[in-house]
Amino acid sequence: MKVLIRAALGVIAALMAAVLTIMAIVLVDDDSAKATALSDGGGGLRGVPAEFRTWILKADKECTQPEMTPALLAAQLYQESKFQTDPDKATSPAGAMGPAQFMPGTWATWGRDADGNGEASPWDIGDAVMAQGRMMCSLLKQAKNSGFSGDTRALALAGYNAGWGAVERFEGVPPKSFANGETYNYVQIILSTMSKFQGPSLLQVSGSGDGPDAVRRASTRLGTPYAWGGGGPNGPSTGFCDGTNGYLNGKCSASSTIGFDCSSLVEYAYWPSIHLPRTAAAQYGATSDHAVSRQDLKVGDLLFWSHGGSGSIYHVAMYAGDGNVVQAPRTGRNVEVAPLTSAMPESDYYGATRP
Repeated sequence: MKVLIRAALGVIAALMAAVLTIMAIVLVDDDSAKATALSDGGGGLRGVPAEFRTWILKADKECTQPEMTPALLAAQLYQESKFQTDPDKATSPAGAMGPAQFMPGTWATWGRDADGNGEASPWDIGDAVMAQGRMMCSLLKQAKNSGFSGDTRALALAGYNAGWGAVERFEGVPPKSFANGETYNYVQIILSTMSKFQGPSLLQVSGSGDGPDAVRRASTRLGTPYAWGGGGPNGPSTGFCDGTNGYLNGKCSASSTIGFDCSSLVEYAYWPSIHLPRTAAAQYGATSDHAVSRQDLKVGDLLFWSHGGSGSIYHVAMYAGDGNVVQAPRTGRNVEVAPLTSAMPESDYYGATRP
């Protein structure tokens, strides 16, 4: 059905191309978006970690139910685990495991070795997302055939959360009185947050190579909170306070915030191909033999700010093109796209390097 719909829309899409181009330019001029209007083939997703994106799109493609969308799967994963893969953060009191929160018995039905590593595990992102997609696809079909009133997606989500038996019992989404409203709220939250994940990333990057790939990977983390000392190659994590950094309104914010600081975001972005050190100063030291002038910046170049000399570097960001950077700025803020000229104090700009 999806294929037929997409084919039928092909002619309309072609006729609308010029209009869409004009719209894209208008969107780029919106200061609140701070977006770069280039193509990255984002697949209609934004705000999704890079390591989940490919699998979500694959799971959606393999389902023939038109109600299935990448945004639905993404919103469900966010509600289930906030894209966490750490056993300490993605194991429920009831025993549900992994980013898609599968119980052992349910995993035995839907789990497969989708990533080909020789093991079917609810902790493997590919295995978990593909199993989530198969289960949701089946539930969507079951919901349409049930004859129950209401949104097909809502019925399927309720079945995922509480089991299809609960949907049959109430002939629809269980009411607030069921399970202290857990299933009811689960459905409402996911359907209301789908729009957060719809459409291309606010930062879209063209080109190939380590630099553009790194910026694309960083762009999937736009909106992630800043956490001093938090984050790393595997994604965001809680940070710590060191007596000076990590505090917000006099309280240690970093220790309770899952996020990135400036250098861990850069480390995460480049890690699949280049293993950079952890701190901004060390990243400068590791790349300073490839200095780049400000006039010759390319997407993915590292930008540094200092209070005076290489020993006082305090911030690193990544050049995103068109005079913008992607960065984790400071405690109380989120990963963002910002103009290079105002990302940090202009007088503190120290230089750029190319990993």
